[in-house]
Amino acid sequence: MRLPSRACASSGRADFTGHLQAATSLAELPEPELVIVACKSIDLESIAHRLEGHWPGAMLMTVQNGIGADELIGAHGDWRLLTSVTFMSGTRHEDTHVQYVLDTATWIGPSRGTTGDDARAVAALIVSSGLKAEGFDDLRPAQWSKLIFNATVNTVAALTGLPHDPHFAALDARTDLGHLVRGLMDEGKAVAHAAGVTLGEDPWEMNVHATQRGSAHYPSMLEDVDAHRRTEVDMITGSLVREAHRLGVLVPLHETMERLIKAKEESFL
Repeated sequence: MRLPSRACASSGRADFTGHLQAATSLAELPEPELVIVACKSIDLESIAHRLEGHWPGAMLMTVQNGIGADELIGAHGDWRLLTSVTFMSGTRHEDTHVQYVLDTATWIGPSRGTTGDDARAVAALIVSSGLKAEGFDDLRPAQWSKLIFNATVNTVAALTGLPHDPHFAALDARTDLGHLVRGLMDEGKAVAHAAGVTLGEDPWEMNVHATQRGSAHYPSMLEDVDAHRRTEVDMITGSLVREAHRLGVLVPLHETMERLIKAKEESFL
């Protein structure tokens, strides 16, 4: 069913109103050139099934936490693929009102059948809308930096109940949380090194900088746990742990965090 165009507002870092045309059926939408698949990773498989057989000439871009989203989508069709990660985030106040919280870039890179020029073209399209984006010839350095950051900050926040605040960078006392955060990030960096990936940014420095923003950020996994929802741990920490096992790298801290998050899910699911 095709839905009437509705005005949707954004507030916070930028204030604007846009009109969206939506439909509950893919067949009701016009043939697109670009499809941005932006959803929770736990919904990615079901969305990939719905996309099967549609829009063979389109280019699809995945925007999920973790790694492997493009491979999952690619198993359901022969589309040309881009992959991306983003730090953009917002708070949904209503179905038609989102508060824009983190005004940061979306990083885009080539996957199957695409090039760095394709990534930069899509980034330019996003930038033309007033948002931030950057295209890369190889996304892995940026993707892995965010994977390590996410696998650490999300799980620590979800298990402690703390938003991402200065606790995550504190190292003065033996019991300070920053020691755990840095240990998790060091494990992640060891996996990236074994995978032959040179990180674009140091995850620990990303963490320290983020805790100095002046306002604490609520990671998505903490919001999921608070709402008693399934988390994205399988695509985030799970993907890092699976890659560590494949490469023979020991990651006991990340394995522990993954098990605790899965147990947390069991407690309310």
